[in-house]
Amino acid sequence: MPKTSHNFYDKLSINRIPLNKLLLKDTAFYAVPKDWHVIITDIKSSTAAVTNGLNETVNFVATGSIVAVLNLAFKAKISIPFFFGGDGATFIVPGILIDLALKKLTIYKKNTLQNFSIDLRVGTVPVAQLYDDGYQVNISKFAVSELFSIPVVLGDGLNYAEKIIKAEDYALDQEEDQSVELDLNGMQCRWDRIAPPENINEVITLLVMAPKIENQASAFSKVIGNIDEIYGGIKKRQPISVDKLKFNSTFDRMRTEMSARIGKIKFFELIRNWFVNSFGPIYFLTPNGKRYLNRLVEMSDTLVLDGKINTVICGDEHQRIKLVAALDQLEKEGEIKYGLFISTDSVMSCYVRNLKDDHIHFVDGAGGGYTQASKMLKGKMKS
Repeated sequence: MPKTSHNFYDKLSINRIPLNKLLLKDTAFYAVPKDWHVIITDIKSSTAAVTNGLNETVNFVATGSIVAVLNLAFKAKISIPFFFGGDGATFIVPGILIDLALKKLTIYKKNTLQNFSIDLRVGTVPVAQLYDDGYQVNISKFAVSELFSIPVVLGDGLNYAEKIIKAEDYALDQEEDQSVELDLNGMQCRWDRIAPPENINEVITLLVMAPKIENQASAFSKVIGNIDEIYGGIKKRQPISVDKLKFNSTFDRMRTEMSARIGKIKFFELIRNWFVNSFGPIYFLTPNGKRYLNRLVEMSDTLVLDGKINTVICGDEHQRIKLVAALDQLEKEGEIKYGLFISTDSVMSCYVRNLKDDHIHFVDGAGGGYTQASKMLKGKMKS
């Protein structure tokens, strides 16, 4: 078992068994150390923003919060679990990073409000408090592919932390520190909306939660098993394919990146970046460029397990009808609640530390897939 320290997550072994089996393997999960902290970022009124056509900006702002924290962790040589949620993100960080991470996110929050009129909620809850209040955060690592692994969390601790942070009376006790520099290097949104692979016409964004925490692992295992059986493995149901990628380095895209990164527009730097990126399509014809595109597909983040199942998959209407029937049955039996949104494309924002090996790509269904699926799920929870 890993030691309770800042290298806890880095020391976890990567599991390569099927995910539905991993979820049932108690010995593969470890309690997150008490001296770690949960950080959550969340865009207020994200449903309204998506309705007003700002879904890609919502994704981009959420991605920026991830980049801010990951760049900090990278410089500290600490590996941390993080979870993209379409309109926000969740991190679990050691105590050594918490103060600086919150200072950077406070600056980022100010930038997004000034430049996009988007109010980014930032909050934190100590893991020790979650345990004291009777909640659980157990984590494992799952190999999505040879190159890419993801954290898998079971327990109700992260959902509880989200409720605390989203409560009307929550206020983050964090003042802006002018001496802290926001580092969003590597954040990109250079791709157009992405159509699914050939002969596939739907992109499904799915959220699933288990109302009974004691049955969570079993319920999630059944859901993943159904998805695998109906759609095939992660590689087969991947909504991103190389032949459907279309590079987009317009001024609008790059102005959005710069506004988020430094809080203002530097015209000559914008021109220079646009000029450099105009050679992107040529680079992607080279052996290194083709290798990057193939790895981009492999390292696309289409499956998130943070105490809920969050996933983007592609298939056809017949497969969706079968999946909905299976989900409805599990919901009728009281094992799950789910929200689902159907779109014809997916959208992607990226974190590219280097073009060779260190990049990750965050995927959502077009039209605000995660936000819309969450709206459906919340409606069911209220009723």
